[in-house]
Amino acid sequence: MERIYLTTPIYYINAEPHLGHTYTTVIADTLKRYYQRQGAETFLLTGTDEHGDKIAQVAKENGMEPKVYADRISAIFRSTWDACGISYDHFIRTTDSYHKEVVQGILQKIYDAGDIYFGEYGGFYCFGCERFYTEKELVEGKCPDHKKEPTYIQEKNYFFRMGKYQQQLLSHIQSHPDFIRPERYRAEVLAFLREPLEDLCISRPKSRLQWGIPLPFDSDYVTYVWFDALINYVSALKFRGEDFFQTLWPWANHLIAKDILKPHGIFWPTMLMASGLPLFERLNVHGYWVMESGKMSKSLGNVVRPLEMKERYGMDAFRYFLLREMVFGQDATFSLDSFVARINADLANNLGNLVSRVLAMQEKYFAGVVQPLGGVWAKEDQELREVFLQAEKDLKRHMAEFYFHRALEAIWGAIDHTNRYIVQTSPFVLIKDSEKRGRVGEILHHLLEAVRVTAHLLSPFLPETAHEIGKLLGLPQGTSSHQSSWGKSFLAGHKVKPPKVLFPRIELTAEG
Repeated sequence: MERIYLTTPIYYINAEPHLGHTYTTVIADTLKRYYQRQGAETFLLTGTDEHGDKIAQVAKENGMEPKVYADRISAIFRSTWDACGISYDHFIRTTDSYHKEVVQGILQKIYDAGDIYFGEYGGFYCFGCERFYTEKELVEGKCPDHKKEPTYIQEKNYFFRMGKYQQQLLSHIQSHPDFIRPERYRAEVLAFLREPLEDLCISRPKSRLQWGIPLPFDSDYVTYVWFDALINYVSALKFRGEDFFQTLWPWANHLIAKDILKPHGIFWPTMLMASGLPLFERLNVHGYWVMESGKMSKSLGNVVRPLEMKERYGMDAFRYFLLREMVFGQDATFSLDSFVARINADLANNLGNLVSRVLAMQEKYFAGVVQPLGGVWAKEDQELREVFLQAEKDLKRHMAEFYFHRALEAIWGAIDHTNRYIVQTSPFVLIKDSEKRGRVGEILHHLLEAVRVTAHLLSPFLPETAHEIGKLLGLPQGTSSHQSSWGKSFLAGHKVKPPKVLFPRIELTAEG
């Protein structure tokens, strides 16, 4: 049986869910639905990262204990994904006791093997990034991400011999070309590995930070947040048993944004090597969403919140834009104007009008009752079915490469062909000739099949819409949608429902 284990990053709780979080989570959900439909065993993990300097600081600013603050924000993430219809299998928190046990077990194993040592270090520490920077990594003396001068800290800490595994990691990446994809991010990690890897500081003294998982071999220190957080991908599976871990871990596909490439592309695989665990299958890296008005920020008031988008436009419309607009691996721009244009053109006009038009003709000409197909199909009927056969093949190829935009383009190519088929066969003209009534019934039967298969192809991307189309067609949930059933799905006398508007056109007001 084919398997895939999909993970989002566990989201840091210094902010509530926004556009970036939503994109990663939606693509994970889409992949899970797609592979599940293909008959694969799937498992989708998401959750929250709750330890570290930033959380302790923001909790203090809000007058809360860190755990109380973490409980509140983690619950917001979980309820948001539930409200958005995300089909995750496990929601992990780094404050979960089972996760703490796995982290401490791995730390102890690496320590016992001699790959963790105690030493003194002085370096430039960015509290925003929660990491030390070397002078050459700074840009004009400032953190490249936060544009602030870091604080010089001299302290004793524990270090992981990350450099020991540099050559092993390099060899693995070179011998597994799709271990990190797209290629630009593989090249970036290889560039990191051309320079000697420094050992990684993996602790923080409790005299400075108490909010974290204590080191099992020294209770005066807590674990560095990345050495804690990354292990969630393992601890979530081990929570369900060692057999479960062994079955799914070889098929692990991590989904991340490019800002956390180094921890996932270098820290994580070397940690796994040191702990004696096999590496994940792939690291899949996407770009940033950039607001047309500039960087997303609360102060500018341009933060895109998933529940607000769902409430105003519908979750499937939001999903469609995210999946169709971004080329996986590249940056994409979000603006309300481009969102509305895309939804009106693709969903309201193309898809929505096709479904409404076909159901309206079926209702008007045959009171919704599906007519039988003749034994011999016309050339245009055969071509219609072949277009959908090709779309399904294209979809499979594009999904394997995470080209969601191309997968949707393939489906919309079939939708466009179906609209042309209506013009070509002109059932609205033929119905005027009583002798052509049988042919009109056949044309509409083929059109209903096209709508049915469209819903099938769309189901991983637009699950609510696919379900609604299935209801309009009067087909029970789970009805076979394989191409081989074209012409056999609707039994004699089957009745479809009258049309309804799937995607109302959006008219922007001055307030948006």
